[in-house]
Amino acid sequence: MQIFHHSTNTLAKLSIFGGLFVLVFAVWVLAEINRSSYNTGQYIEVQQPVQFSHKHHVGDDGIDCRYCHTAVENSGSGSGSAGMPPTETCMNCHKQIWADSPYLEIVRQSWRENKPIQWTRVHDLPDFVYFNHSIHVAKGVGCSSCHGRVDEMPAVYQAASLQMEWCLECHRAPERYLRPREEVFNMEYNAPNFLAENKTEEQLRVGREKKAEYRVRSTAVLTSCSTCHR
Repeated sequence: MQIFHHSTNTLAKLSIFGGLFVLVFAVWVLAEINRSSYNTGQYIEVQQPVQFSHKHHVGDDGIDCRYCHTAVENSGSGSGSAGMPPTETCMNCHKQIWADSPYLEIVRQSWRENKPIQWTRVHDLPDFVYFNHSIHVAKGVGCSSCHGRVDEMPAVYQAASLQMEWCLECHRAPERYLRPREEVFNMEYNAPNFLAENKTEEQLRVGREKKAEYRVRSTAVLTSCSTCHR
């Protein structure tokens, strides 16, 4: 005796197919959420206690990154941080320029009370990730490759996702990102071809030369778990 109609077989197959479709769609949605700015913080401007504009200081006034981030080239023995400027660095100029501006009262108060300004961190890697600025600078990785064109940012935001897949893009093919060491702090270097996939053959040739000259380690070492997770 046949209990179910023949059409039930078709419905069962459609249900299985639909379930697989829903599962794949759910995985895709989760992956997109994981890569979204909501999760990574990418492209979201971070407000600071002081209205500090990198566009004005770097882009307009031409102040070099190292004037404020003094540890970026020699942080090998420390935490690997580029360093945040002490209030004294700000006051080198602002004792004379905009010395009475209400916008800078927090800076003057910090100077008077000898208490550091509590800046809000923009690029914040998880504690289980090891990153050292100095080794990247020494190997010819430019500031703008990771931080974007900060010289065009009135308020700094995270230009990259900082997820592992983003780091591995460079570690798998560093020649696409390397530049001469003297151009590391040049925000306008290769500006028309900022993205790695848009590099010209000439730029790739320079990158391959610098990879050999700066003795960048092999892909196997750069993509090893222990390189970044220590």
